Amino acid sequence: MPYRAPVSDYEFLLRNVIGYDQIAATDLFSEADNDVVTAILSEAGKMCEEVMAPVNRNGDLYPAKLENGVVRTSPGFSDGFKAIAEGGWIGMSAPQEFGGMGLPMTLTTSVNEMMSAACLALQLAPLMSQGQIEALAHHGSDAIKELYLPKLISGEWSGTMNLTEPQAGSDVGALTSKAVPNGDGSFAISGQKIFISWGDNDITENICHLVLARLPDGVPGTKGISLFLVPKFLPDENGNPGKANSLKVVSLEHKMGLHGSPTCVMHYDGATGWLVGPEHGGMAAMFTMMNNARLGVGGQGVGAAEGAYQHAVAYALARKQGKTPVEGSGMIVDHADVRRMLLEMKAEVFAARAILLSCAVAIDMQTATAEPEWAARAALLTPIAKAFGTDTGISVSQTGVQVHGGMGFIEETGAAQYYRDVRVTAIYEGTNGIQAMDLVARKMMDGGEAAFRLLDEIQDQAERARGTKPALAEAVWQSAETLRETTEWLVAQKDMNTRFAGAVPYLKGFARVLGGHYHLVAALAEPEGPRAKLAEFYIQRMLPEHAALLTHAQAGAEGLYALSVEDFERG
Repeated sequence: MPYRAPVSDYEFLLRNVIGYDQIAATDLFSEADNDVVTAILSEAGKMCEEVMAPVNRNGDLYPAKLENGVVRTSPGFSDGFKAIAEGGWIGMSAPQEFGGMGLPMTLTTSVNEMMSAACLALQLAPLMSQGQIEALAHHGSDAIKELYLPKLISGEWSGTMNLTEPQAGSDVGALTSKAVPNGDGSFAISGQKIFISWGDNDITENICHLVLARLPDGVPGTKGISLFLVPKFLPDENGNPGKANSLKVVSLEHKMGLHGSPTCVMHYDGATGWLVGPEHGGMAAMFTMMNNARLGVGGQGVGAAEGAYQHAVAYALARKQGKTPVEGSGMIVDHADVRRMLLEMKAEVFAARAILLSCAVAIDMQTATAEPEWAARAALLTPIAKAFGTDTGISVSQTGVQVHGGMGFIEETGAAQYYRDVRVTAIYEGTNGIQAMDLVARKMMDGGEAAFRLLDEIQDQAERARGTKPALAEAVWQSAETLRETTEWLVAQKDMNTRFAGAVPYLKGFARVLGGHYHLVAALAEPEGPRAKLAEFYIQRMLPEHAALLTHAQAGAEGLYALSVEDFERG
C-alpha cells in the first residue's frame, strides 16, 4: 500500500505540543522558522512516499547478498540512497562549514522517522552516517574532519559503528580487539566485530568504520578502550579512495527481519586506522555516536509503528466481514474490537512521537543555550525515547498483524514485515532493559531533580487545563503525582539491584504519564477536534496502566530471586 508522510501531524506537534518555538527563538536556529519547517517536512515526505516506500518490499524479498567479498544491496536501494544523499537529508544537522545544513536535530528526527516508516532497512544507512558525523565533529582531529566530514555529509562515503564482539555482547569492556601504533600517527587494528549495520555496500565509494579497540597500555574494562577511524579504502594524497585496507566482511547475519540492511561480521587484520579522541577515551567519543543513534533508533520504532498503522487502517477500510453496528457498512473497521486496536495504535504512535520530539527539542536547546537544565532534560528523555519508541514499534506492528487476522500471518499482505523489521530495535544501541537501568541509575544521580522538574511542568499544565478539560486534567495530574512518589521511593534506594528490578516498569510507567501529558496538551490546542477525542481515549483507557507499572517498579528485587536456578530448570 502507498505510504503517506504524516506531515500535518509533525507540524501540529512542533507548533502546539512540544515547544519547537523555543528552538526557533534561539540565535543558533533562528532561520529554522515555521516556513522552513513546512518546506523541509513536505520535501522529505515527498521523497519518502515516491522513492523510499516503493523499495521497502524489495529489501524484504530480495535481501542484501555477499558476493566475492562485496555486499550487493537490494534492488532499488542504490537509487533510494542517492535520493537521500542528493536531498541533503544525511547532513541536515551537520556543521555548515563541512557542507551540512546546520538544522535542529528536531527536524532531522522528524525526517528520519518518516524515512523509517517508508523503508526502515534503507534508513539505517544514513542513520549510521549521521552518528559518525556527530562523533567526528566533536572528537575528530582537524585533519580527519576536513577529509571525512564533507564526504560523509554528501553521501559519497558512508559510516558505521563497530562495538560488539562475539564474546562480549553488551559488555563492551570485555572486547579483545587491539590497536598497535605504526609509528607514523596511524595504528594497526586487529579483531572481529559482529552486528555491524551496513558494514559494506555497493552504493558508496568508501565505507568508514568507527572501531573500538584497546592500545597495548590500555587497562582492562571500558576505561582502557580507544576509538579509531578505519576506512575500507585508504584515502590517497588527493583524498580519494586508494588501496584497500586490511579488513573484510566475513559473512552477513541471517536475520528475522531487516533483510535489506546488510548486517556484517567484520574482520580487521592489522588494518590502518586513526585515533578519534584521546587515547583510552574511546567510550566518551563513541557515546556521542551512540546517543545520536539512540534517538534515531527510537525514531525507527515510531516510524515502523506509523507504517504498520497506515497498513492496518487501509486493510480495515477495505475488508468486509460480518455484521457491524454501522448499518450497511460491513467493513471490519466498524467492529468494536477493531476500533479498539486502531485507536490504541494511533494513540500510542502520537505519544511515542511526542516523547521522541521532546527529547530532540531538549537536545537542540542544550546545543543552542548550553544551559545545564536542558542537558539534564535531554539525558533524562533519551532512554525513554529510545525504549518507548521501539516498544511502540513492536506493539503497534504486532497489533497491525492482528487487525489483518489470518491474512496478517500471510507474508503477501506485508503486515508481518513491519513487525519483523522493527523487532531488533529494542535490542540494539543498548537493549531496552539497559536503557531502563540507565534511567534509574545514571540519570537519577541528581537525586531525581531533572525528573521532578519535568513532573512540575506536567502538573502545572494539568492545573491550567482544569477549566476546560477537568476530567482529563485530573487524571493526568494524579498520574504525575503517582510517578513523583515512585521516583522519590526510587532515589531513596541505595541498593542498585533494587532499582534495576523495577527499572523496565518504571520507564514504561514514566512514558505512560508523558503520553497522557502530551495528549492533554493536544486536546487543549484542538479542543473540539479528533485530537481531543484521541486524547480522551488515551487518558481514559491507556493512561491508567501507569498505576500497575509503578506498583511493579516498587516491588523490589527479592521476589526475582525467590526461585533457585534449579527451579527454572524443573518442569
